[in-house]
Amino acid sequence: MPQTSPTVVVLTALAVEYDAVRAHLGEDVEELVHEDGTRVECGRLADTDWTVAVAWLGEGALNASALTMQIVSWLRPEALLFVGVAGSLKKDVQLGDVVVGTKVYAVQGGKVTDQGFQGRPQVWPGSHRLIQAAGSALRGLNGVRGHLKPIACGDVVLTDDGSAFAAYIRQHFNDANAIEMEGSGAAHAAHLSGQLDALVIRGISDRANADKSKADAGGSQQRAAEQAALVAMALLRKHRPRGTRSSESPSGSKEGPQYGGDHIDFRGGVFNGPVIGKRVDRER
Repeated sequence: MPQTSPTVVVLTALAVEYDAVRAHLGEDVEELVHEDGTRVECGRLADTDWTVAVAWLGEGALNASALTMQIVSWLRPEALLFVGVAGSLKKDVQLGDVVVGTKVYAVQGGKVTDQGFQGRPQVWPGSHRLIQAAGSALRGLNGVRGHLKPIACGDVVLTDDGSAFAAYIRQHFNDANAIEMEGSGAAHAAHLSGQLDALVIRGISDRANADKSKADAGGSQQRAAEQAALVAMALLRKHRPRGTRSSESPSGSKEGPQYGGDHIDFRGGVFNGPVIGKRVDRER
C-alpha cells in the first residue's frame, strides 16, 4: 500500500459500527484487498495527517485477534482503535455514553477445581498516548458523556444481569464499566505487534440485561456506534503521528534539541545516536 501519510487502523465487529466510522471519511476513499481476501477502506481524516483504514472483522475475540494481526502486518499502522458498542456494567454508565478502555480484561480464563472456578484473567492497558488524547478530546465534545474506565471482554452476549456470569464479573472485575466481545483479541494482537498504540472505544447500546433486545430495536446500537466513532475521530484530531510536534514547551520554546550553557538537551528531538562532547576553555 503506498504510504502518503501515517496510517491508523480502526477495527469494527458489526456493520452498524463500520458504517459509523466510514461516515467520517467522506467520498475520496480507496478499497484495498489483502491477498487472503480481507478488505479495508482507506481515506484521509479531514484536518489531520492521518490516513484512516477501517475494517469489518465480524464478532468474537478469536476472530478479532487473527484478523488484527493480519491487518497490522499488512498496513503497518502507527495506531490501532477498536470502535464499537458494548453493554453497561454500571448504573451511572448510560445508553449513549462512551467508555474508553484504560484497561481491557479477558475475563474467561481460569481453572475449574473442586473448590470452584479460579480465575486466571489477562489484562492489557490502553496506550497512554491515546488515553491522554481521548481525555482531551472528550473535554471538548458537546453531547458526549465519556468514561475513561476499564472494559471487560468475553465471548458471550450478556443479557441476564442476575446470572452467575454477571456476578462473577462484578466480583472479580469490579472496576469494569462495560462488557463486549472483541477488545481483548485486538489488544493482544497489538501487544504482540510491538510498539503499537492501541485503544478500545465503546458506545453503550444496552445495560447487559433482559432489555437488550428492546434497546437494540429502538436504535440504541446505531446511536452508540455513532457516539463511539465521534470520540474516535476527535481523539485522532488530538493525537499526532510520531515525529510531529504539536505544541511548545511550558517555557514557550519549541520542542527539540536545545542548547543550554555547557550541554545540549536532546529531549523532544529525533537524534538517536551517541553524543560525544568535549569542552574547550579559551582564554578571554
